[in-house]
Amino acid sequence: MKHWFIAALVFSSAPACAATASSTTPKADVAALENVVEAFRTAVIKKDKPAFMGLLYSDSIPWIGVATDNSIKMVDERRKAQSKPGMKKISGTGSATAFIDHIVESAHPVEETVDNVRIESNGDVAQVYFDYSYVADGYKSNWGQESWQLVRTTLGWKINSVIWSMEFNPVLPPPRPK
Repeated sequence: MKHWFIAALVFSSAPACAATASSTTPKADVAALENVVEAFRTAVIKKDKPAFMGLLYSDSIPWIGVATDNSIKMVDERRKAQSKPGMKKISGTGSATAFIDHIVESAHPVEETVDNVRIESNGDVAQVYFDYSYVADGYKSNWGQESWQLVRTTLGWKINSVIWSMEFNPVLPPPRPK
């Protein structure tokens, strides 16, 4: 009986929502911010540029990727063998527009998975942090942590900054048929 009671206490204290949020984050914000994360994920899968761009405060928000040291070393070794220049630590597509354009133009399915979402908000500004994996045509090319800063506008929550780390897959993708 004692073990059942302890188990009941542990499981009853688990969060009911998919995201972890601070106790000061308004519950309505948690739900709204989770909806932004899901709308982002869905827009990538559907290659829906208007829906994707509608999530952003502007089309010129900071959009910055940071490669891990291990990934830089791995990529530099591959590039050196091909007589190509090394990789920059700070990289990425450079803009949200270039990111979604690359996805929309891809002939293959693309998905960004999202796990372990953490949310912090005071009702006007928010931070959303999560683990992600970028999967193109079934190949998980990179993964890491992603962080967004958001602002609550009259039109709802809008992403105002995106930064992420990139750990590249050491296994090259399978060759595509020509």
